[in-house]
Amino acid sequence: MDPIDLIRINFDEGQRALLNWILAFLMFAVALDIRLEDFKLLLKNPKIILVALSSQLILLPIMTLGLVLLINPAASLALGMILISVCPGGNVSNYMVHIAKANSALSVTLTTITTLAAIVFTPVAFAFWTGFLDLPPELATEISVDPSKMFGVVALIIAVPLAIGLGIRLYFPDFTQKIKKAVGTLALAIFLGFVVFAVLGNVDNFFQSLTRVFFIVLLHNALGFSLGYFWAKLFKLDNRNARTISIETGIQNTGLGLIIVFNFFGGLGGMALILAWWGIWHLFAGFSLANFWRKKNEPLTAPL
Repeated sequence: MDPIDLIRINFDEGQRALLNWILAFLMFAVALDIRLEDFKLLLKNPKIILVALSSQLILLPIMTLGLVLLINPAASLALGMILISVCPGGNVSNYMVHIAKANSALSVTLTTITTLAAIVFTPVAFAFWTGFLDLPPELATEISVDPSKMFGVVALIIAVPLAIGLGIRLYFPDFTQKIKKAVGTLALAIFLGFVVFAVLGNVDNFFQSLTRVFFIVLLHNALGFSLGYFWAKLFKLDNRNARTISIETGIQNTGLGLIIVFNFFGGLGGMALILAWWGIWHLFAGFSLANFWRKKNEPLTAPL
């Protein structure tokens, strides 16, 4: 086995519980920004929705598996790459799409759909795609997790806070408008702070393997953004929607991935390092891309 497969990130029971609560708060913040009328996009623009979902839910995992087979990383790193590819979109993508002058309503709709779908999709898809990996016997035994057990944890962390948030938005719309921006900013700040402190608490493990993880995440994330954009262009979508699908494909919910790593894989080092660094890197890459597009002088919609 590769030495990185033997690394375990130190995370005690209290820290795992705290991470669960933080992600639940993030999901609550997402729910406050969900407008049920946005789902009308499903009926009005089925082509755009199908192109976007196929990019994120089907092509991203396929591309990830191809990248794993091409670069042949350590087994735990490969597992982290697969896990990030089957996580739902990150809610920060909605703000990036706004900066990029893209389709914010589409972004919110996609984040909502993939988040709700993650309750079933993430456990099942992870089990499916890891089945194509040639893992060391001892590691293969360690990750043989029943998807139904993972389903219970994911459902609790996602479904409950989403239901509470949607209920507050439905019955207290004025109050929601007053708090949603502050709640979203606070939730993201708390999550990033938690990731930073978790990294600092395992600084030796993190920096020992940062060089390997850095380039893998950089390449993987860049391919995700590119995949979403050019897949949209293949179906002749305009720049506004292509930008949106690019960002939605490249920005993933690393918080959910970290919870899965610590709840089911004992803080397996390579997986946790991929998720933690992706959580940091995709913010830099996503906001840089969004600002580039914001300043780019080009027509956003296709000519009639």
